[in-house]
Amino acid sequence: MKSWLTPFLVLALAGAAFLLFPYNLAFLTRILIMILLVLSLDLVLGFAGIATLGQAAMYGTGAYAAGLFAVHASGNPLAGLLVGAFAGAALALVSGLLLMRTRGLTLIMLTIAVASLCLEAANQLRGLTGGADGLRGIRMQPVLGLFPFDFAGQTGYWYALSVTVLVFAGLAVLTRSAFGLSLRGIHESPARMAAIGVSVYWRQVAAYTIGGGIAGIAGALAAQITQLVSLESYSFTISAEALIMLILGGAGRLYGAVIGTVIFMVVHHVAAANDPFNWLFVIGALVLFVVFLVPNGLVSLPLAVTRLWKGARHARA
Repeated sequence: MKSWLTPFLVLALAGAAFLLFPYNLAFLTRILIMILLVLSLDLVLGFAGIATLGQAAMYGTGAYAAGLFAVHASGNPLAGLLVGAFAGAALALVSGLLLMRTRGLTLIMLTIAVASLCLEAANQLRGLTGGADGLRGIRMQPVLGLFPFDFAGQTGYWYALSVTVLVFAGLAVLTRSAFGLSLRGIHESPARMAAIGVSVYWRQVAAYTIGGGIAGIAGALAAQITQLVSLESYSFTISAEALIMLILGGAGRLYGAVIGTVIFMVVHHVAAANDPFNWLFVIGALVLFVVFLVPNGLVSLPLAVTRLWKGARHARA
């Protein structure tokens, strides 16, 4: 599948989902927000090869920034979205200047530490963030001054879908640019890219910053649509689940992030509804299936099945 076709496919499927599941728009909107977060992780990990378990730091910062902007400045959704993107990118830039000088387990632990520090800061600044009670009082103006947020969630759904498609299209262009190709090269061999004169450190910082901005957009969307921001926005669970979604779909392929997120969220939703206490077994079995049988993600499943079928035919011949 060509990545540039994916936004149109997502738009078509989202339109069909809107018609088929009109009473589950809140869940569908949550899927779109998580797709944005996983896309940000795909740029950072799948393309640039930056191992991280702290993407929730930028997600939560974007959520709080957009929420505080709506409470104290303006309820304009698009302005709040830009504020969330800037906040997420700023945190990623500042932390990335240090993080990108480390590698391996040290890098992973430091990304977790950044998210933990953000969570503790939000908890301590109760007068500003609401602490454990969450940030309340968010009131949003109509999108573009025309589409008010409704109780059924229709405006929120189409708003989130529009932002997701635009971000995906932008990433599709970015990853095909010289910058995107250099990130792939850095992922494969940082030493080789440095040997040909590429500034590995600064390109990783740039990729981490852009990914942080996209994660901030996802957080801002969540804050605007739910009109509530809690400490859960900085939760390690968000980062871990985003990584699982990316592994399921296939890292380094933008449409893999979409597929992995949809499958994880739907399986999680159905399994948890049927067995609230043991649904993790289903997720675990799904992850094991992908890791051992299709390590490149579910996007490579058709190719794997085709190769298996051809191998069986040759064996019989």
